[in-house]
Amino acid sequence: MQSILYGGDEFLTGDDIADALLAYGRALGDEERAEIVEIPVREPDGTIVAAKFLIGPASQIVAKTVTGSGPELEDPELVRRLQSLTRGVESPSGQPLDAPEGPEYELD
Repeated sequence: MQSILYGGDEFLTGDDIADALLAYGRALGDEERAEIVEIPVREPDGTIVAAKFLIGPASQIVAKTVTGSGPELEDPELVRRLQSLTRGVESPSGQPLDAPEGPEYELD
């Protein structure tokens, strides 16, 4: 598990979730963009709640490994989505360009 330090608070979440959040934040920061991302976090009483993070160029997020915090918090679909969003920021793909319009040439 990892504890995310953000805005003076600590948020406990799974390793893969924290890693994906940080990677997406880095990618957004490189592009001078910001987004709101919601991830599951474990409260001190053990309940799981959603936390929203504003990540981007001004984000100051630190993640540290913690032990003895209970079972790993996992959300494979969220991790895949964040990884996909990260790839989309790092390697955006545009719409295919249409062939330019102009006179048609015939070869004899």
